[in-house]
Amino acid sequence: MHRALARTAAILERELRRFRRSWLLIAFTMIGPLLQLVVLGYAFGGTLHGLRVAVVDQDHGAAAVRLHALAGAVAAGPRTFTTLPYAGEAAALADLHAGRVDGVLTIPPGFSRRVLTRDDPQVGFVENNTDRFVSGTLAAVLGDLLAALGAGRAGPGRLGVVSRPLDTAPRLAVVELFPYVPYIQYLLPGTIVLAIFTMVMLGGAFSFIDDKLLGIHEGYLVTPVTKLELVAGFNLSGAVKAISAGSVLTAVGMVVAGIPPPLAPLRLLELEVVIALTALALVSVMFMLLARVSNPMIPRIASMLLNTLLFFPSGAVYPIQAFPAWMRAISVVDPFTYAVHALRSLLLTDAGLAAVLPDLAVLAGFAVVAMGLAAITFRRTL
Repeated sequence: MHRALARTAAILERELRRFRRSWLLIAFTMIGPLLQLVVLGYAFGGTLHGLRVAVVDQDHGAAAVRLHALAGAVAAGPRTFTTLPYAGEAAALADLHAGRVDGVLTIPPGFSRRVLTRDDPQVGFVENNTDRFVSGTLAAVLGDLLAALGAGRAGPGRLGVVSRPLDTAPRLAVVELFPYVPYIQYLLPGTIVLAIFTMVMLGGAFSFIDDKLLGIHEGYLVTPVTKLELVAGFNLSGAVKAISAGSVLTAVGMVVAGIPPPLAPLRLLELEVVIALTALALVSVMFMLLARVSNPMIPRIASMLLNTLLFFPSGAVYPIQAFPAWMRAISVVDPFTYAVHALRSLLLTDAGLAAVLPDLAVLAGFAVVAMGLAAITFRRTL
């Protein structure tokens, strides 16, 4: 009995020594839950800031000038939105469709005269209703501004103004740019990117580490294969698997979510371009991070942390404009952000590849830079 306990204690001591030497594993274990608390706590809710409203002023009267002043107070105070002047509605609506602005406010001719005579003055507002959080916030704030304009006074308050609505206050005539967009369609782009990332980890990162432990990499490197060719081969293999997963989920998700039309050939081709660049970018980043990792537990734990750190700050479930500054900074260097924006533009607004070229350029940059760094930092283990 004593000998059995001694042998058990020896095994226990060995495992604890191994655990103590795995300082990175201990750090991930401690940091993971805290990271989830902080990121998830700030990823939902919050006040939107920095939205962009195109203003087409066709009146230029006294009431229009006052409305501009009230909008300036919002931009300087709560900073919910800033206004961008446009000469005509056509250019403003084109930018709204392409996602460069979040709404178009049109002050019609004769607006100031109607305000003065109390002849049912109205202001038009065209909203990008694919994001209900943004469009709802803008409609509420602009409604308060018009109420303050009708009350004839402004001061500090929840939105930078104190409003006293009157029956004769100007009304906001809201027009939705797209058909009704349910939340399941809003979530679909983030779900596609998450599926690509999951396959990158399962079919790319985990396979890479397992092959490294088995010495397969060393077998490749005794042949004329270079480190860059080895990394490129693994990257392309992981990317092909991720593209397959993303393509299947996209086709099925469009049908399930009711994206109209669900399987248009041109749109599917455009989506494939985004999916391919997303897969290449994510798998290259994973290989860059794991180039010097040999502990098989590290990628398993890292996948959980990266899932939280990349998915939620990307705007997949809630607008980035509601995040605190530090979380917005993460979104800028997060490849998920550009993939989600590109897929959302193609799926929900059918904006075309021209509207998402900046996103595609960033994803391609991630892929090239990360693959190069992975080849440089990759080292032999034998």
